[in-house]
Amino acid sequence: MRLSRSNFLVIALLLFNGFLISARAEEILTWQDCVKEAAKNHPDLISAAENINQQKASKAITASSLYPQVDSSMDASTTATKTTSTITGVTTKTTTDSYSYGVTGTQLVFDGFKTVNNVNAAKENIKSAQQNYRFTSSEVRLNLRTAFINLLKAQELIRVAEEIIKIRRDNLILITLRYQSGLEHRGALLTAEANVAEASFELAQAKRDVGLAQRQLTKEMGRKELKPMLVKGDFAVRDTAKEKPDFEVLVKSNPSLLQLVAKKNAASFDIKSAYADFAPKLSGSTGADKSGSRWPPRNHSWNLGLSLTMPVFEGGLRLAQVAQAEALYNQAAANERSTRDSIVVSLEQTWATLQDYIETVQVQRKTLDATEERSKIAEAQYSTGFINFDNWIIIENDLVSAKKAYLAARANALFAEANWVQAKGETLEYAD
Repeated sequence: MRLSRSNFLVIALLLFNGFLISARAEEILTWQDCVKEAAKNHPDLISAAENINQQKASKAITASSLYPQVDSSMDASTTATKTTSTITGVTTKTTTDSYSYGVTGTQLVFDGFKTVNNVNAAKENIKSAQQNYRFTSSEVRLNLRTAFINLLKAQELIRVAEEIIKIRRDNLILITLRYQSGLEHRGALLTAEANVAEASFELAQAKRDVGLAQRQLTKEMGRKELKPMLVKGDFAVRDTAKEKPDFEVLVKSNPSLLQLVAKKNAASFDIKSAYADFAPKLSGSTGADKSGSRWPPRNHSWNLGLSLTMPVFEGGLRLAQVAQAEALYNQAAANERSTRDSIVVSLEQTWATLQDYIETVQVQRKTLDATEERSKIAEAQYSTGFINFDNWIIIENDLVSAKKAYLAARANALFAEANWVQAKGETLEYAD
């Protein structure tokens, strides 16, 4: 059955419209779009933010004991009593009503500054939680950036794979013509066909990689459902850090280190709090109430007093608590030093890796330019029989490899940049 020209145009328009609808269904996201969604929806950031709120509440709970503690009470009761006379045997029943209400208050006067030190430790715990939020944000940025680059790379890989298919098909056409003319052997033809099959497989694989990259990006943005999406961006590295920075300065603002500094400071206040347990505790109290057998009660009373407590012997409890607090402080100090040294090494390593990949991109660009030129010359030489198939196919394979290597180098440079930014401790909002 043959299609008329009009029918062919109708079918073509329908297919084209279907393609447009499909294209419109894919959401186009920039890097800033992804950052905004992740900042709002990522569960790790939400969890870290709630941890800050918990620490703030913990500080308020600890500080509350520094203020007067006031309680009120109200009581109403009825007591029934039955009494039986041993002489007359008569049972009498009496009922007594009792009503009371009052207010009592206590105020901590002195506890060896234990509560004050506990509040200061709580403040440091808030700082630690805030730095943990920054660290979490830095990790989220790295994962988000990695997912973004993976999708960008997968999209570009489809274009490269289509270019490679064109190269392989053009090669197959040329070899087929020479084979049919008796100028080429069957092995060359089979090799060309295998190259086309391999290129087709790599294109299908690249399309599958897009689906996986979309899934990863969906997760890192904090979305609950997967929607078709594409990303818009380039492979330019912006945070090149060409001049070697002072790593000793950079480490001072790293959230991983600052978090441990805050923990160490909190541990130092915990030591002071433990020592404060050896001091006497003085508190004052006062109260006023009314009581009586009728409502409202009319009998009035009040009280005012001081309470002093002093530990004498508790089986070494407080000495053990001090030893524990000091051990925790020493551990925190050691963790701080270890983390600081590790961050400095990581900074230098990631910076060196970034410079290597930036230079690799330049080398691969020149290699690609050279292989493209060689391919043009070799194709003309092969067509005229100046070089044989074995020499020509090596040059064509080099071209295919150079295209892949150039894309990989550009993507690796972006990955290296993301790792460098994370090593510096930059958060999700860091612009690049």
